[in-house]
Amino acid sequence: MHSLLKLAVELKTHPEKFGRPLEGKSIVAIFEKPSLRTRVSFDIGIHKLGGHMVYVDSQGSPLKDREDPIDVGANLACWADAIVSRVYEHKTLVDLAKGANVPVINALCDLYHPCQALADYLAMFEKLGGVKGKTMAYIGDGNNVTHSLLIVGALLGCHQTVITPKGFEINPNIAKHAAKLAFENDVSLTIANDIDELGQADILYTDTWLSMGDNTPLAQIKEKFAAYQVNEALMKKSGASYVMHCQPAHRDLEISGSLMDSEQSLLMLQAENRMHAQNAILAMLVGNVALD
Repeated sequence: MHSLLKLAVELKTHPEKFGRPLEGKSIVAIFEKPSLRTRVSFDIGIHKLGGHMVYVDSQGSPLKDREDPIDVGANLACWADAIVSRVYEHKTLVDLAKGANVPVINALCDLYHPCQALADYLAMFEKLGGVKGKTMAYIGDGNNVTHSLLIVGALLGCHQTVITPKGFEINPNIAKHAAKLAFENDVSLTIANDIDELGQADILYTDTWLSMGDNTPLAQIKEKFAAYQVNEALMKKSGASYVMHCQPAHRDLEISGSLMDSEQSLLMLQAENRMHAQNAILAMLVGNVALD
């Protein structure tokens, strides 16, 4: 993971060193869920690396309702050099990979959002001069972003804190896996429900309280999450230098609008880095760029 982060840094700062590693390559991007940052950053990033992206819109119904994902993967692998997929269920990715003999890249599923996490730690690296030994504190709904931040962060040596309301905790199996990785990499891990257990952190991170497709009444969500809003007071209490949010963000719900617009906000850097992080993954898996 350290080598992949290093490659992302190099691709961003010195793209001319790598030429066009995806020259002559075609990447199929199949999306069950709508997207702004993921779709555009993959499309432009693949073009910058010399490749060609074919976008397949599967929105409206899960892929499995139309055709078995194993068969979809096998068909796409007849023509494409890799598959990028943004899906509802992790099992869909697993089945795509079973059918395909080309790399399948997770552009988001219900359990993970790895491209987002790598982009976030790239931003941390740029702003703090490193990742190892720093502390990332996630506050809010325990979700796919939280899971990937924990796993990638532990592998990079970043201390972790996760504070969620009761009933919105992270997946227990992933929590167990993250704890194992934290132990192996000499990283501290705090998982709690009480916001007062936040402690000190270098970066505070939050995500939307209302995930895409969630029809829970806003008043009910506010009642459970109000104490977990990331704002200037919480930044001061934790000593955090910066705030992150993977977007889309709801101003003055999970994060104060004034904090989003402040110099402490890394939201646009995170968005920018989606392309560079994904380019590193593509260059490694498809462009045969070696990791140091």
